[in-house]
Amino acid sequence: MEIGLIVLATMLAALLGWLLKASFNTTPWIAEEAAEVDYQAPFNARPKLVALTTFLAVATSFFALILSAYSLRMELGDWVPMTEPSVLWTNTGVLILASVVFQWTRNHAVNGNAARIKPGLLLTGALTTAFLAGQWLAWQELNASGQYMTVNPSNAFFFLLTGLHGLHILGGMYVWARATIRTLGGREMDVVKHSVELCTIYWHFLLLVWLVLFGLMLST
Repeated sequence: MEIGLIVLATMLAALLGWLLKASFNTTPWIAEEAAEVDYQAPFNARPKLVALTTFLAVATSFFALILSAYSLRMELGDWVPMTEPSVLWTNTGVLILASVVFQWTRNHAVNGNAARIKPGLLLTGALTTAFLAGQWLAWQELNASGQYMTVNPSNAFFFLLTGLHGLHILGGMYVWARATIRTLGGREMDVVKHSVELCTIYWHFLLLVWLVLFGLMLST
């Protein structure tokens, strides 16, 4: 369990370092030139990037606290490890693929290739929806076999961890939907590009969190 907390802390440090570097590591003369060239930028990216960084820090701390509670609860005598539904392996593969497709979409957005953004966003949304549906199927599989939330503390934590992660994905899907609508509506490339970039960071974060959660559940 301590390994999981260390991984989460490492994730937080890496994300904060990368995002802050992207946000603030700009020399004044470059910033002035950018302002002269595009002083009416339709998307104020820097405040949104800082806001996303803050949210990721809070979310990482939140999951770290939940995993700390998980570790402490395991020490009590009534803890019985549960067998995770096999569909979780498929769900993990789907979420990895969604993150890869979002990165692919982001790369084309940065390069100004608008024709590739629409299918990339739609495919990412379909894969992410499939992941959520797969998580729901995992819940149904446990309930069908009598492994309810109240049967065992490990079951309760399984539903808690997967449910919280799913809620974070639903929040990301709202932002994804806005970016997709903007793209389908033919909004300016700068607006779409920055939206896709921020969504891609969030999807990578959600993937890393899920890999940590799934790995810990499998090992305990």
